[in-house]
Amino acid sequence: MLTSTRQPARLHYALSVAVGVMLAGIATAPVHAETIRERQWHLDAMHADEMWETTTGRGITVAVIDSGVDKNVADLRGQVLDGMDYSGLEGDEHADQAGHGTGMASLIAATGARSKVNGSHGLAPGTKILPIKMPYATGGFGTETSGRRYSESLIKAIRFAADSEAKVINVSMGSANTPGKRNVGTPELTAAVKYALGKGKLIFAAVGNSGDVTNAVEYPAATPGVVGVAGVDQKAKPLENSQFGPQVDLAAPGKDIVGACPEGTQICGGTGTSASSALASASAALLWSQHPDWTNNQVLRVLMQTASGNDKGLSRDDVVGYGVIRPRIALKTPGDPGPADKYPIPGFTYEDAKPSSSEPAKPSGPAGSSDQPTVAPAASNDDSSATGLWIAAGIGAAVVLCAAIAVPVLRNRRRLSASTAPAVPPQYGGQQLYYPHAPTPPQRHGLGQQPHTTAHNEHREHDGGSP
Repeated sequence: MLTSTRQPARLHYALSVAVGVMLAGIATAPVHAETIRERQWHLDAMHADEMWETTTGRGITVAVIDSGVDKNVADLRGQVLDGMDYSGLEGDEHADQAGHGTGMASLIAATGARSKVNGSHGLAPGTKILPIKMPYATGGFGTETSGRRYSESLIKAIRFAADSEAKVINVSMGSANTPGKRNVGTPELTAAVKYALGKGKLIFAAVGNSGDVTNAVEYPAATPGVVGVAGVDQKAKPLENSQFGPQVDLAAPGKDIVGACPEGTQICGGTGTSASSALASASAALLWSQHPDWTNNQVLRVLMQTASGNDKGLSRDDVVGYGVIRPRIALKTPGDPGPADKYPIPGFTYEDAKPSSSEPAKPSGPAGSSDQPTVAPAASNDDSSATGLWIAAGIGAAVVLCAAIAVPVLRNRRRLSASTAPAVPPQYGGQQLYYPHAPTPPQRHGLGQQPHTTAHNEHREHDGGSP
C-alpha cells in the first residue's frame, strides 16, 4: 500500500491506475484490454442501464463543492453550469488544478460522449453540475487561522448552493478542528447547513479515508444535517480506510472507481469515500427526478429505507450507517416517503446553529424541525438480486490515506469524546491515471508517495447487497 506524503490540502479520492502507470511510475500489467465502461463496475452493480430506462436525473442540478469542474472535458461538455469560485487560485470555477472536482462531477453526470469505448459515464447523466470551487490550504494547516479559513469558505459555498437551483449538494472533502479549537466544525457551519436544508436542499459529504489509521472526525460530514457517506467495495464490504462512527449515515461504492479528469487522456480512477459521496448524490438525483414533488426529507428517507439491510425496518451501525445505498430499489419499490417536513435521521438537532462571537450570523432562513423526527416504515422488496454480491472488477489501486485526528464536538447522535492531536487539512487527494492509451506523466503539484504502514481496525462484515 502506498500513501502520499502529507500535503497542504487533499481530497477524499485517492486516484490510481486502472491499467497503465501509477503516479510514482509503478506499472501494472493488464490481463486484457477493457473499455472504460467495463471498468466502471459500480454502474453494473447499481444496475445503471436498468435505471436509465426510467430516469437519468433530468431536471436535477447537483452542486459540487470541490476543486472546480473542467467543463471542457469531453464527457462533461454541456453538463456544467456557471457557478462560483472561492479558491483565490488562477482561473475560475471551471479551472480544476487538482482534477478532483472534475472526477466527482463525472461520477455524477458524465455522458460518455468522449467515445462509445473510452468514454466515462456518470450514474445520473441527465443531471447538471453547479461547480463551487474551494481554496487550497497554504501550509501550516494545524493552525487556528487556516482551519477557520477552510470553514469560512465552506460556509460561503454551502450558502451559495442553498440559494441556487441545485437540489443536491455534494462535498467530497473534509477537515477537522485544530486541537483545542472549534474552528472547522463551527456553529456557523451548522447554521449554513440548516439554511440549506430550510431551502429544501440535500447535502452529502465524504466521511474520510483515515479509518485504518486515526479515524479522524471531519466536517462537514460530521455536521448535523449532512449525510455522511462511507465507502464499500465490489462485494459491498466496507473499505479498509473508510472512516466510521456516528457521523456515518449511508455507504456507497468507493473502491477502484473510474471516471473523467481534466488532463492527459481524461480518464482517471481510484479509491476513497469521495467517490462514495458523489454516487450517493447521483442516487438522490435519480430518485428526485422520478419524484419531483418530494421534499429533501422524503428523498433521503426513501434512500435510507431501501438501503441494504433495511427490508424489515431501519437499522444502522457506525461502519455503513443505514446501509449501502440502492437507488434501483428506491426507484422500484420506494415505499412510503413519509412526512415532507421531518428530517429522517434520528437525533438531528439545530442546537449548534447559533453564531459564535467571532462572526455575525447571516440570515438563516426557514429551518427544518428540531424535534426528534419520525421514521417511516421500511419499504419491502422481493427483488432476489438485492442481497447478492456486487460484481467484482479486478482494478489495481493505490490508496492515499490522510493521517490525523480531530477534536470532535458533536451533538446527539454525533456526540463523541474529545481528543488532542494534529488537525486534518481539507482532503485534496492524489491524482491521475491514464487509460488505456500510452502513459502521460501526470502534472501534479508537489504530490509524492512513500510506503506507509497502517494499523488495521476490525470492521464487522456487512451483508450489503447489490443496489
